[in-house]
Amino acid sequence: MTADGPERPLQLLEPGTVPYGAGLDLQAELVAQRRSGDIPDTLILLEHPHVITLGSGADPAHVLVDEVERARRGIELHRAGRGGDVTYHGPGQLVVYPILDLKPDRKDLHRYLRDLEAVLERTAASLGVEAERSDAGTGIWTPTGKLAAIGVRVSSGWITSHGVALNVGSDLSLFETIVPCGIADAGVTSLERELGRRVAPELVRRTFVRHFANVFERQLPVAWTT
Repeated sequence: MTADGPERPLQLLEPGTVPYGAGLDLQAELVAQRRSGDIPDTLILLEHPHVITLGSGADPAHVLVDEVERARRGIELHRAGRGGDVTYHGPGQLVVYPILDLKPDRKDLHRYLRDLEAVLERTAASLGVEAERSDAGTGIWTPTGKLAAIGVRVSSGWITSHGVALNVGSDLSLFETIVPCGIADAGVTSLERELGRRVAPELVRRTFVRHFANVFERQLPVAWTT
């Protein structure tokens, strides 16, 4: 195997609950380290406190609560530096930021997005929820609504950042503060809503990582293979 084949290593970081601004700083630091070759491909798995994020294509009208109401609810507002429209992040949501070098064989943004959707579909299926991509937009959906959102950035040198948000046990009422991903009539759902029971966050993380490594042909750390 070559260094760019299926044995290419994948580093995992789990910093816990991280304010959104600190998450942006962490990504920027790791992107620079990945570009210089100081670290391998890396997955950051975390949660954010309540935050509304605005992508490069965001319509400010899709934020449905003003500054006063956001302060009352403890919701921050950030411009994200990724593609896409408006999203919400908060407790009970698995957020994953892949810091990957897509060279030499994956320099295709469309493929990258479809691969992320495949990881999410397989993760949901392994946990007992059938979800799939939709012409309505990037991400995965059940008949009830959107289960996971995707918003990415690919910087110079084909290094990725930002990523996916999978609703595990999220308080879905918080999505009423936005027009999710700019789709006014789209519902939002979660793994726990679909299954009617609690889902262990650790199980979701491990399932996601396993499918990510398989789809992207990366080698997991030994501690994650048992």
